[in-house]
Amino acid sequence: MNRRSIVWRAGLALAAMALVVAAPLASRAAEEPLKIGFVYVSPVGDAGWTYQHDLARKALEEHFGDRIETSFVESVPEGADAERVIRELAASGHGLIFTTSFGYMNPTVKVAATFPDTYFEHATGYKRAANLATYLARFYEGRYLAGMVAGGMTKSNIVGYVAAFPIPEVVRGIDAFTRGMRSVNPDAEVRVVWVSSWYDPGKEREATETLITQGADVITQHTDSTAPVQTAEDRSVWAIGYHSDMSKYGPTAHLTASTHVWTDYYIRRVQAVLDGTWESTHTWGGIAEGMVELAPFNDAVPEDLRQRVEEAKAKIAAGELHPFAGPVRDNEGNIRVPEGDTMSDDDMLRIDWYVEGVQGSLPQ
Repeated sequence: MNRRSIVWRAGLALAAMALVVAAPLASRAAEEPLKIGFVYVSPVGDAGWTYQHDLARKALEEHFGDRIETSFVESVPEGADAERVIRELAASGHGLIFTTSFGYMNPTVKVAATFPDTYFEHATGYKRAANLATYLARFYEGRYLAGMVAGGMTKSNIVGYVAAFPIPEVVRGIDAFTRGMRSVNPDAEVRVVWVSSWYDPGKEREATETLITQGADVITQHTDSTAPVQTAEDRSVWAIGYHSDMSKYGPTAHLTASTHVWTDYYIRRVQAVLDGTWESTHTWGGIAEGMVELAPFNDAVPEDLRQRVEEAKAKIAAGELHPFAGPVRDNEGNIRVPEGDTMSDDDMLRIDWYVEGVQGSLPQ
């Protein structure tokens, strides 16, 4: 049997499994409310990554009413404890479970294999199964736009970046931000401090203080707490939030934020379960699909800079501007994407190097 035949037969097998999974859930949905569980890596709070997912959960309740029941578990560490929580949700009759952090990937895969009659959706991961889908937003598009704001507002030409873990999602954001920044200010540079946590306000504050000490007059982040924005407010430097609008934590400092909108995606996926049409898919949507947005601008952002950012946003949505269109050099001067080419989705999903304009070396 040749390789093509093996792959084809494997595809048929997966399709058959998907049909087996769909039948009991479609029947259950017709008889009683669909129970939907969410697993969160940080507290819900009122800003940040988890907050945005929980806004979408509440929107589900409003949209579907008594056809569904939702629940969530917050502040679940990645690893063994995540597997326990996911397993308990599946065992307690949740027909659809959203696991919303990269480190939940392997635990979700394990539990999905044990509960073939339950649907699972994992945010930011890449491993799928017949009853496990993945979803991701093109965060890098919003990052590029936010970088343009930083490039236009910095006076020191040093922008600080508080980052969680050196995985492709985070590195891609750093690089896109830097590309946007240097599109308006070729002399600006980004300095990164890694905190090895998605949510640790103490470490995030310390990292922000370190970057300000190094001369950064604009701070951004890929972490979940509002500590970087609050610290920027306290230290009278600019801040660019992430995940959600964090302006109330830095009313003077907060310039804008790259935000994530999950509501439409969650409604579509829940509707598919209720209709019996759910399939294992990988979704990667951006500005054009309404999954990435910019928070309102601070009054301090000049009108000409706002206009430039809005024009870039429209071009990204129309497919006329790509944050990783060549030429793209790494920070050692090597051409990674030639002029006339654009980095592929596969390469972006695997990226493990800094672009020109990011100082230092990526942790190994």
